[in-house]
Amino acid sequence: MTPEYWSEATRHLAKADPVLRKLIRKFPEADIKLRGDAFQSLARAIVGQQISVKAAKSIWARFEECVGKVTAANVVARQAADLRGCGFSGQKVSYVKDLAVRFHSGEVKPRRWKAMGDEAIIEELVAVKGIGRWTAEMFLMFHLVRPNVLPVDDLGLQRAMERSYNNGRALSKDRMRRIGAPWAPWCSVGTWYMWRSLE
Repeated sequence: MTPEYWSEATRHLAKADPVLRKLIRKFPEADIKLRGDAFQSLARAIVGQQISVKAAKSIWARFEECVGKVTAANVVARQAADLRGCGFSGQKVSYVKDLAVRFHSGEVKPRRWKAMGDEAIIEELVAVKGIGRWTAEMFLMFHLVRPNVLPVDDLGLQRAMERSYNNGRALSKDRMRRIGAPWAPWCSVGTWYMWRSLE
């Protein structure tokens, strides 16, 4: 899927930043893959933390077998021992359960997010056990398709900015923000092109 704002964003970025101008010529088409609803997307992020993609897929498949459709209500209804049987660590069981309870009780309400700013959504998500700022930012970029996220904690973005703007030397997060400032209000798109630069 290419977000509808992509062509406006790439026009802005090509004018604002000569590094991005070259990358935009090289990678004209964006393809952002969206998976599942908000609850599933966040549950997948938790399942995938600190394990290989292959292991995460295998655990997710067992998780689906155990709970049926992965919904907050179905996860709330399962015992912690059932989730341990899917291959979750005790810590991940508590994270997925916390996420499910907050969705099921209405404490987390995805319908409100349209009217909320990025930082307000991040604040709501990082209150869930096991979701840190980076996970919340990836969710904003790839699930909510928000256009102006600059995830300075992302290792890929750090590496790409160091290569493209600082001869491979380390950059502080403040310097990364200064480099990204001219990209606004399309920092998500600038970040996507930085990731492509590593290919």
